Amino acid sequence: MTLESLTDLLIEELQDLYDAEHQIVEALPQLAEKAFSPELEEAFNEHLEQTKGHITRLEAAFKKFGIPAERKSCKAMQGLMAEGEELLEEEPSADPSVLDAALIAAAQKVEHYEIASYGTARSYAQLLKATEVQKLLQQTLDEEAETDRKLTNLAEQAVNLDAAEADIEIQHEAAS
Repeated sequence: MTLESLTDLLIEELQDLYDAEHQIVEALPQLAEKAFSPELEEAFNEHLEQTKGHITRLEAAFKKFGIPAERKSCKAMQGLMAEGEELLEEEPSADPSVLDAALIAAAQKVEHYEIASYGTARSYAQLLKATEVQKLLQQTLDEEAETDRKLTNLAEQAVNLDAAEADIEIQHEAAS
């Protein structure tokens, strides 16, 4: 696609997001399966369903522009997914609570990328007076921010505390 206009740039952003969301749909079941904490597993499964809705909203946005929904390879998400896969390869030797803390960190990196991307696309839609597209993107942006808050709360109130406790136990055993 040639970037001749802000509309072209917005459509390219939508295509990038469309690919990113599809990559996330593929990854979330694996993350849920590896999560030790039932709350984290539930959070990943809940976000999987939410992400399917994000895809539907993106398809509606493409429709508003009268074009088919197409994916443009999202290299940033590919990189974030590759980092997550490395974590899962460490899983057999990892303490379960430490692995959960790492999974949350990986998931929040994805959320932050999405928040930045949806915020940018929403701003373009606003400038272009594409009000319905703007609303669709804002709804997803709000959900992504809420997911990030939930992950932060889960990390700070449980998972990271458990991981720190495991670390203290390892230190005590090493000192003995």
